[in-house]
Parts: sequence; C-alpha cells; structure tokens
Amino acid sequence: MADTELHPYLQALSERVLIFDGAMGTSIQLHHPTADDFGGKSLEGCNDHLVLTRPDIIQGIHESFLAVGCDVVETCTFQSTPHRLREWGIEEKTQRLNVAAVRLARAACDKYATADRPRFVAGSIGPTGMLPSSSDPVLSNVTFAELAENYYAQAKYLVEGGVDVLLVETAQDILEVKAALAGFQRLFAELGRRVPVQAQVTLDTSGRMLLGTDIASSLTTLEALPIDVIGLNCSTGPEHMREPIRYLTTNASRPISCIPNAGLPLNTGTGDAVYPLEPAPMADMLGEFVEKFGVRIVGGCCGTRPEHLAAIVSRVRGAEEKQIPRFAQDDRLHHAARVSSAMRATDLRQDPPPLLIGERVNSQGSRKVKRLLLGDDYEGIVDVAREQVDSGAHVLDVCVALTERADEAEQMAKVVKLLSMSVETPIMVDSTEANVIEAALEHIPGRAIINSINMENGRKRIDSVVPLAKKHGAALVALTIDEIGMAKTRERKLEVAQAIYDIVVGEYGMQPEDLIYDDLTFTLATGDVEMADSAVETIEGIRLIKRELPGVFTSLGVSNVSFGLSPDARAVLNSVFLHHCVEAGLDMAIVNPAHVKPYAEIDPSERTLADQLIFNRTPDALQKFIEHFEGQGAKGSGPGKTTEDPTADMTVDQRVHYMVVHRKKDGIEAALDAAGVREQPVRVLNEVLLPAMKEVGDKFGAGELILPFVLQSAEVMKRAVRHLEQFLEKAEGYTKGKVVLATVYGDVHDIGKSLVNTILSNNGYTVFDLGKQVPVNTIIEKALEVDADAIGLSALLVSTSKQMPLCVQELDKRGLEIPVLIGGAAINRRFGRRALFVEGERAYEPGEFYCKDAFEGLETMDVLQADDSSRRAAFVAKVLDDARNDVFLRTTVGKDVAVGDQGGAKSSVSQDHPVPAAPFFGVRTLRERDVPLDELFALLDLDELYRLQWGGSGSGPLYEATVKTEFEPTLARLTNEAKREGWLKPQAVYGFFPAQ
Repeated sequence: MADTELHPYLQALSERVLIFDGAMGTSIQLHHPTADDFGGKSLEGCNDHLVLTRPDIIQGIHESFLAVGCDVVETCTFQSTPHRLREWGIEEKTQRLNVAAVRLARAACDKYATADRPRFVAGSIGPTGMLPSSSDPVLSNVTFAELAENYYAQAKYLVEGGVDVLLVETAQDILEVKAALAGFQRLFAELGRRVPVQAQVTLDTSGRMLLGTDIASSLTTLEALPIDVIGLNCSTGPEHMREPIRYLTTNASRPISCIPNAGLPLNTGTGDAVYPLEPAPMADMLGEFVEKFGVRIVGGCCGTRPEHLAAIVSRVRGAEEKQIPRFAQDDRLHHAARVSSAMRATDLRQDPPPLLIGERVNSQGSRKVKRLLLGDDYEGIVDVAREQVDSGAHVLDVCVALTERADEAEQMAKVVKLLSMSVETPIMVDSTEANVIEAALEHIPGRAIINSINMENGRKRIDSVVPLAKKHGAALVALTIDEIGMAKTRERKLEVAQAIYDIVVGEYGMQPEDLIYDDLTFTLATGDVEMADSAVETIEGIRLIKRELPGVFTSLGVSNVSFGLSPDARAVLNSVFLHHCVEAGLDMAIVNPAHVKPYAEIDPSERTLADQLIFNRTPDALQKFIEHFEGQGAKGSGPGKTTEDPTADMTVDQRVHYMVVHRKKDGIEAALDAAGVREQPVRVLNEVLLPAMKEVGDKFGAGELILPFVLQSAEVMKRAVRHLEQFLEKAEGYTKGKVVLATVYGDVHDIGKSLVNTILSNNGYTVFDLGKQVPVNTIIEKALEVDADAIGLSALLVSTSKQMPLCVQELDKRGLEIPVLIGGAAINRRFGRRALFVEGERAYEPGEFYCKDAFEGLETMDVLQADDSSRRAAFVAKVLDDARNDVFLRTTVGKDVAVGDQGGAKSSVSQDHPVPAAPFFGVRTLRERDVPLDELFALLDLDELYRLQWGGSGSGPLYEATVKTEFEPTLARLTNEAKREGWLKPQAVYGFFPAQ
C-alpha cells in the first residue's frame, strides 16, 4: 500500500511527530464537578458519564489542549467498555456514551483543524479491571471471548462515532491487549475496513508490566498482531521510560508512542495525588526521545495540563523534521523473529545455534507427565517444566493428549496458564486438534508457537490452524508431509515446504519468519536400504529450504535418527547428526541434552563411524557402527557404564579444571580438597576454578558447546563454590559497602557474577544480587533503594554487553553518582574505557571500572571505599587518564592493554562536523517495485557470473567465443523471461541505527 493510500492518521504520522493531549482526569478535577454534574450521587466520579451530563466541560478540555497545538485528543471513554460501565449500573448506555464522546472530540478538532494541519480523535480504551493472566480467582474470572466481546462493543461504537484511531492504553495485562485486538479484528471483518490501532502498555519503575511482562516480551507479543503504533503511557514519568523507549525504537518496526505522567505521583495524605514534573523538564525529555530515538508520538498522561503540552509542542516542533522517519506498509507488517512468554522474549535465532525445545512436558513422550495429567497434578508438571528450563530449554513443547481422557482442551488451558505464570520460557502448543490449540492460545499471554501444520489431508489442517495463528500472533511449525506421505528426499521436502509457504505466506499473508519447517528424519537403525540416505537427505533438505525460502526457520526432532540403537551409540549419532544439521542451517532442535555430547569431545574414530552412517558412505556403515559400540562392553560411556579415568595422570589442579569444563559434578568436593581448598581457598578459586569457567565461556563463544553444556558446567561450578565458601573467612580491616550486582538484560548467565558475590560477601560487603536478565531501570531503582556504594554488571555475550554503557549513560542522565564495575567474558579493558565516556570526551564522573575477575572487583571496591579520599581520587584519576590515552589518542587498537599509551598525538581528524540526520531509524525493505530490473541487470558483474556461477574458465579466443555463443545469449534469454514472466523478484533490506 502506498503512502497516499494510508489512513489520514497514519499519513500524518509518516510526515511529522504527532502530539497527543494531556490528562483528562486531572483537567476534570480542576473544574471541581459536583455529584449533580456526574448525574447523581451513585455516578459521582464516573468521568466518562460527563460526556452526557456536562458535555461543555469535556469539550472545553479538548479545546484547551488543541489551543496549545496538540494534534490528537483522546475521547473521554477510558472506562466505557460494557464491563466497566456495568460496575456503575449504566451498561445500557455503552453505545450512547461512546458515540457522544467521539462527537464532542470531533467538534473540538473541527474547530482547530486546518487544511495543512488536520486534528485527530483517538478513541480511548482502558483496561476492564480484570487480569486474565493472573492466578487471582476474582480478577482472572473472565474468558478471552468475554474480553474480546467487550472490546468489540466499545470499538464498534467508537468507530460509529467517527474516531481516527482506536487507542488501547494503560494496559496492565498483555493477554487483555490480545483479546482487545481479537475484538477489533471481528469488527473490521464486519465493516470491510479497518481503523488504525495504537496499543500502549504501562510499566512500573522496574520496566515491567503489572504481572511481570518486560518490554521485550511486550514488543514481541504486540508486533505479531495487527497494530499500527506501539508505545508506553501512564504509570511513571519520562525519566523511567528512557530505557524501555530506547529498546522499542531500536527493535520495533512500528512507530513508537510515549505518553508519560508528569512524574511519579506524590501522595499528599489528603487523598490527592501531586505530579511533580514541571512542563519544561518534561518537554526536554520528550524532545530528546524524538530527536535521539525517533519517537513519533508524544503527549501527556496523568498530571499533565495544557501548560505541559504547550511546552512539549514548542520543544518538539523545534526538532528538525528530517529526523522524523517515514514508514511503509511493508515495514508495519514485519515483526521480529522472537517468541515470548508472559515475562520475557526469546530470539528464534540463537547465537550460537540451535534454539533448544524442551520435549518432556509431553504426554506422548513422557510416562511421568502422562501420570501427572491423569492425576490432575499440575504442580508436578510445572516441576518437569522447570527441570527442562534448568537444562537449557529455550522453548517448552506442551502436549496433554491422552486416550484415557476426553478433556484435552480443558487440560491444555489449565497447563499453559499455570506454566505462563510459573516459568519464563515461551510455549509451543503441541496438538492435532484446532479447538485445543485455540484454548491454549487464549490462555497464553505471550507469542506462542503452534506445533504443527502439514498437508497430509490437503489444505484442511492449514485452513483450520493458520487463522488461529494470525488471530493470536503465533508462529507455526510446518511438517514436510503431504497427501503422498512424509517427504523423504531433499527435493520432495522442498516441494512440500514450498506448497505450505505459498498458502501461509502467499494467501494468508503471514511472514516467512512465522514459519518453522521440520523436514523430518528417520531412524538409521533398521538397515532398510530405502532409509540409508534419510539422514543426509534431511541435512540437505534443511540446507535447501533455508536457501530457497529465505527468512523461514528450521527445526528437527534430532533423536529420531538413532531410535533403536544402544544408549552409547545414540549419544554419538545424535551429537554428530546435530552438528551437521546446524552446519546446514538448522535453527531449532528438539533434543534431550542428556542424549548428546559436545561434538568436539567425541572420539575422532567414533565421529568417522557416525559420518559414514549419516552420509551412507559405505554399505556396511551401520554394521560397523553397531559393532563398535557392542564391542566396547563395560568400557562404554552410557548410563551405568564405567570408563577409564581421563584425569588419572593429571595434577590435582588440572583434575578440578577438567571436572568443571567436562561437567563432572560427582566428586568435585574431594577433588577440591586434594587441590588444597581448605588451606588455600583463594588460590584455588582464582587459579583453578575461574580459569576453568573462562574456558567454558570461550568454548561457548566458539560454538563448541551448546547452552545446556554451559549450564551443566555452571552447576559443577556452583557446587564447587558452595564447598569452597566455608573455608573463606571474612577478612578484617575492610570498610563495608553496599553493592548491587546484576547480569544485564538479555543475558541469562550468572556464574561470574555469583563468584563476585561470594568474594565481596566474604570480605565485608553487603551484596544485593538481582539475578539474570535485569533491566537498567530495575538496577538503578534497587541501587537508590539501598543507597548502594557501587553497581556491578556482568555479561557473557557481546550482544548484551551494550547494556553496560546504557546503564552508565542513564545514571549520568539522572545526575546520580554511583560507581559502576563491569566484567564478563564478552568484554575487555578497552570496552570498559570506552563505556566510561558518556558524551564525547566527557567521562562519567563517579567512574566506570572494568574488572577482569572477582579479585580485581574486590580490589576496586576496597579503593573506592577507602577512608583515604586522596587514594580514591588518585585511583579514579588514573583510570580516567588511562582511558583518555587509550580511547582518544593514537594507540594500537584491539588489545586489552593494562594501561593507556602515554604518548601519541591526538587524532588529526576534526570532530566539529555536524552529525548527519538519519532519514529514519530501524529497518526498511525494498520490494521488487523499488528495484527496477533493468537497473539491477546493468549492475551485474559479468566476469563473476560467467566464471564463478556458470563455470567459464580459461582466457583468450576460446573463452571469448564461449561468452559470445553461449553466455551472452543465455543471459539475454533469462533477462527477457524475468521481465516478461515476473519470476525474478529482487528485494533488499537496509536500515539506520543510532550509534553510541
């Protein structure tokens, strides 16, 4: 859809920042309405009823905001769902009230609208007061269908009145937002047209919604739904929204809105709330959001008066219009490749791959789960789920089908609701019945995966399940099965995958990244000649699907390949097969970590045997593979088998190191005792345990270990540290201080941080460990709450380490003076030095300090907390001086130097040039209409095409003759066919992103 075809509201949004009005409730209070004004004592406080009893007040409020330059006013209908009006006893007025509210707002807008500056009406839709995701028996006593019906009714009357946009605001429960969208879609289907939809959640100061949903989960869930604008409103002032807004504008493909309160309310003790943020500072912060982050909609919520909006209008209109990004329909239909639970989001593309799908919460594959379901022991099922998560599962596959029971839908609803409240991991709904899938999706607050669709009965299953996926924003697992049967060759796997793609993407309009293909594998244990190539066909099928269907994901039940073999043989075959599948592009694996080994740890001879079987290189590959493991006897590595001790010739320190790296938990205490942990706990920790975990981190970063193995090493490390702790005496002579520790948002690893906790705690410091995946706001709020002397941040991944400078910058923005210590496998000293500077060459004055290990962290804290202030000042000054020399002078780059170079001239590159303004922030897609084929063909590198792609070789007359007689005619033919038949559809993705 071209911009000219956009709804006028979206068209205006693509051209400029739109400014919403301020607080309706605050403005009403200033009129001091009486009980009679509301329509009687029983309706006193029902603001929405004033549109009928005192329309002059409401229209006057609208006009007061339009008069200072606002573009959009919200209807006075925040509580006007039938459910909320029923509480006032006026449900029968739902239509009359909503229509009247819109007409009042429209009349005010018409008064101030001009030809070049239209004014818009947003239909305000607040929460019903119910919390469907919660376990509260009263607040959750509502069905998804009931909520959708309520929102359908209110939206119907708002649209009847003539709103320009439906605004779901102050959302407390993300599942309720999903229900609202379901109601809207029903309305739009009836009307034959849609109205723009804007959805805004509300976060507390920790950056989470009321029930714990973080900003990444909120965005993932909302972007999978038909929403035009996503944003935040209410709850806090803009100062607590900076990091969530930064996340939204960096990761969202939709326009972002930010409509905060005038600060956090202060209770006066008389029942009134005072909002302390004055107009100028509020306008400055929202102006920053527009200029630096690309926010497209700003305005005011509770406590904001026309004075606030006047300041905001002045500040935002002063921003350069060229910095306001445009957006296209294609971008608005794209959403990130993530799934989400009620609490957090998970990337479908893991680095390193694969994403792991926990398979044990499944009545078809676990006798224990079947027994628990038959006994209605749902808490027991939660325990199984937690075990899967602890083992490294990123997603939980949930199946509750039982031949002994006929209530699969009811059980599925109970199980997924309880899991959603108890486990942070997203859910894959596994069922063959559409009604069961629907029941599950209506109880899952986040973005789920549906397992699965296929073409076994033609389109029947696709047509019954895909509409549910679209309605609830779910991703889909698609099996390469059609009416002929399970596809066995790579070509057939692609053929079925393409047929499913054409329907799901081509007809239903879902995105390629919504599809997860399982191209299926078969056991190699039967010796069936027809199945001998099944493993390699699966591997090549993955490669082919990833190549021919760009953007889709792939998944596989890996252990099927070894079904029927001995445990030792299965572990090796599964591991080698998984390795080759991942190399071919496998994104996700259903695998039990106990049934696989790290590829690098498999004996080379066994890898060779597995490769021969997987790739069917010799006729007797299966026989040799089986004989090898049968011949091992008691020397095998499977359960109950004994193996030769690989640590027999190691020193005591090497033995401990080996046990951590190779996940050997049993006997770690005895090994530590032998290494002298009782006499020298600090030495053992610093010289043995820490290097072992560093090796684990290095192997993970190199892709040699998948996440479950890292977590198993972590369990060994935790057990070792627990044993070691009892021998660490709290040292005397240190000044105690308070330290807030956290693993940064997006990172789930906390071993290093836990070691820092141990060292600091045993040396006189009070430590507040916030755990993993902690947002910046939560860290800062905790530091303020406990009056912390320092903040310690940990990160294992490069992708998450960027949260560290963001925390420093946010502390600086708030004018706080809390030193920050950072560490982790992903960063080095130079990274720390760069993060110290918050603006150009201006450093964060309290200091930001890289600590290579727990003991440097202890030394740093000792200096920062020293009684001798001159010692601290000298230390901070030296850190700053080293950082300036390292970052801003010409030095050898890329090295983790201990000190900065003391010489070198300052860079001669001038720094006074204006920074160019990005035309937009985020990602845009160029479709075929944007890339003329003639221009594309003119840019072909013919030498590369002819030689590297078409196999041309040599030089001189022979090669030139081949070009003239074969290559050029072929290119001309293909060019003409592509333009005539339209089979070549070029696309490109590009983007602009804020740089630090």
